[in-house]
Amino acid sequence: MTGVRFLFRVTLRRLDLAADIYHIREPQKIPLVMSPDETRRLLAVASNLKVRTLLSLGYGCGLRASEVVRLKVKHIDSAQKIIRVEQSKGRKDRNVMLSPETLGLLRQWWKARPSRYDAGTPVAERWLFPGNRRGKPMTTRQLGRLFHQAADAAGIKKAVTLHALRHSFATHLLERGTDIRIIQALLGHDKLETTARYTRVATGMIAGVESPLDLLSQPRKKPRKSRKDPSPA
Repeated sequence: MTGVRFLFRVTLRRLDLAADIYHIREPQKIPLVMSPDETRRLLAVASNLKVRTLLSLGYGCGLRASEVVRLKVKHIDSAQKIIRVEQSKGRKDRNVMLSPETLGLLRQWWKARPSRYDAGTPVAERWLFPGNRRGKPMTTRQLGRLFHQAADAAGIKKAVTLHALRHSFATHLLERGTDIRIIQALLGHDKLETTARYTRVATGMIAGVESPLDLLSQPRKKPRKSRKDPSPA
């Protein structure tokens, strides 16, 4: 029972008004994703090593923008090949994969990364992507601007946002046959229903389904006769 309906039925005892209250469902929109080719072009035209590393983390690990910019050295576990995401949405921790290519980009970036604000900060606590203010990481707004510049340079016409990297991560894994519960854990979703929406945009899976219209024109297969053992003489 919704709060408004409870007010009329129980508090005000106006059953006549309560009956007229109905719930308006919000329209459900499917996530906008990029194709593997579009994602490849996006990463290829990244203006520099920093941008390529940032976007690769978003797509290659399924991280939210806020999770990417708040990564610290201590979150990268090269021994176990994982990235630890601490206290993200819903105040939850989770682990995501650290691929060899992502690790290689991070090591290159660490060598080129500006260190003007590192004095006095333990290595483990240093931001991987420091911002313009001392002790602060770069902002998600800055990251979003870099993404749109790369998308324009790649000639992507879709109205994609930075979050499309995370959507594409999930959809492309699903199309490659990754178990949906593993994708759920990687994304940090509480409910499987939230992850299941990617089945509606997995175009590779959808396009691979044979239409019943095509099946009509195919000759019907005759049922196989079961072989019986010859009766004893």
